[in-house]
Amino acid sequence: MPDFTNRDPRTAEFWDQRFEAEFMPWDRGGVPSQLSAWLQPGKPVSDPQGQTPGRRQPPVEVSDPAGQTSGHRFSVLIPGCGTGYELQAFCQAGWNATAIDFSPSAVVAAQQAVGKWREHVVQADFFEYAPSQPLDLIYERAFLCAMPRDMWPRVVQRWAELLPEDGLLLGYFFFDDNPKGPPFGADRQQLEQLMSAHFSKEWDEPASDSIPVFQGKERWMAWRRKKAL
Repeated sequence: MPDFTNRDPRTAEFWDQRFEAEFMPWDRGGVPSQLSAWLQPGKPVSDPQGQTPGRRQPPVEVSDPAGQTSGHRFSVLIPGCGTGYELQAFCQAGWNATAIDFSPSAVVAAQQAVGKWREHVVQADFFEYAPSQPLDLIYERAFLCAMPRDMWPRVVQRWAELLPEDGLLLGYFFFDDNPKGPPFGADRQQLEQLMSAHFSKEWDEPASDSIPVFQGKERWMAWRRKKAL
């Protein structure tokens, strides 16, 4: 491991140093298979807008209040995007996708990786970022576990603020009891307690193709935003 001077994952410099050194053990170099399958038209999945589970719908035509028909695309935010492979997958599937990271070096890496979708990568702080349109989905992978555990209530609260009622939080969650990190693993009961005020769990499955740093400790999960009280 390179000798890094910054040991605080709360700072952008921590992540800059690791991207610049190309020390990224969390980077799988592609899109996880369960997400790829979920994004394929015609696969049996849960609709991001909370409709009856069935086939994922492609971008649809909707009517505006004036009665005019216009194109509507599902909208997804990818916080802590790293090199951004999932952004490209969402864009190719027809989603209005935005990936954010507060590390300038991560943003550069993502923009280089996603090619023509580079304008969908934005340098931003997750806790301050305001989407340009309402979200249907937030995609989680290696973002929560990158944060020290004392920050997790803020992360969950911000997920809840960004997603409307019936919005979907979809992705991969890391479970481990090692006190050191990142990655910082969750305890199952702890995660359930954190999520329960704002989200209900829709599914929970083993990850089918985890990379070594997450092997055997990662779950493919979906959480539905509850009605705000």
